[in-house]
Amino acid sequence: MKKTIVLKVNPKEPEIDKIRISANFIKKGGLVAFPTETVYGLGADALNPKAVKSLFEAKNRPFDNPPIVHVGDMKDAYRLARVVTPKAKSLIKNFWPGPLTLIFERSEVVPNVTVAGLDTIAVRIPRHSVALALIRESGCPIAAPSANLAGRPSPTTVKHVLYDLYGRIDAVLDAGQTRIGVESTVLDMTVDPPQILRPGGTPYEALKNVLGRVELHPVAVAQKEMDVDKTRSPGMKHRHYAPDADVIVVEGESSAVARKVNELAKFYMEKGGKVGVLATDENAEYYKADVVKSLGSRRDLAVIASNLFRLLREFDLEDVDVIIAEGTPTDGLGLAVMNRLRKASRYKIIKASG
Repeated sequence: MKKTIVLKVNPKEPEIDKIRISANFIKKGGLVAFPTETVYGLGADALNPKAVKSLFEAKNRPFDNPPIVHVGDMKDAYRLARVVTPKAKSLIKNFWPGPLTLIFERSEVVPNVTVAGLDTIAVRIPRHSVALALIRESGCPIAAPSANLAGRPSPTTVKHVLYDLYGRIDAVLDAGQTRIGVESTVLDMTVDPPQILRPGGTPYEALKNVLGRVELHPVAVAQKEMDVDKTRSPGMKHRHYAPDADVIVVEGESSAVARKVNELAKFYMEKGGKVGVLATDENAEYYKADVVKSLGSRRDLAVIASNLFRLLREFDLEDVDVIIAEGTPTDGLGLAVMNRLRKASRYKIIKASG
């Protein structure tokens, strides 16, 4: 097992000596976890096939699940993409740097392993001083899926990264908790109209305001398992975001949800299980379960998004057998929250009514 170095950095003005240590690992084909505005990413030189292969292996990530490539400026994006359309340029102007990943036709400089053999590539410029400093000091685009073992809830703190990956990677840049807490929105620009493959930190409504017409891929809003032949985006295929405990999502009007959650909690507790409830502030005091944790108010979906993965991981530390989660509204960041919860539950969804 290799030793994983932890380098604490200032999130606004990262110390250049620590960035250089990390960039040297990247240049030599190593793996470095680093913060973005969404979640922590695990980075490797996107143009080094051997390094990208080791990235998949460190995460136990299926090789048909392409990572997002993070760049530090527009010239690198143009180098990786074969064509950048006027619509894409409009989005770039409005949303980069930021939590929006765009899918382009790939250029010939991109290794096959980096794009899982596809003819497309997913690219974004992150909005985080540490991420940008690392990319620029490394002198290469950085392939970076979330810095966790495949299938687990994404990491929003270095504690989460180390729990999953200590001894598997070279270094971690620790800049504290990430701000948004769910991954970037992935938008496919190779189809017309553009299509959201994964909802995330840039809301559907904001994209629609700029483009006029945007479609949601059926997987992005799925309420049951769907077959996906080619994974054009992370989060479309395979198990994602799941804690060790079973997850059940209860959706519907808030008071009906609360009644159904208590009913389910009672059922599982009477069977001898340890039950956790993932609540919202509006209903948290109402629940009778072994462990109750609140995501925040249903009126503040940004707070709910920022707390989601952290709380799913906390339930694992409490050794609960089942997590019964309240569904949230699906406007704004709520669409990303519900996408993650539904996938974490493997689509064990109960509709509450009455």
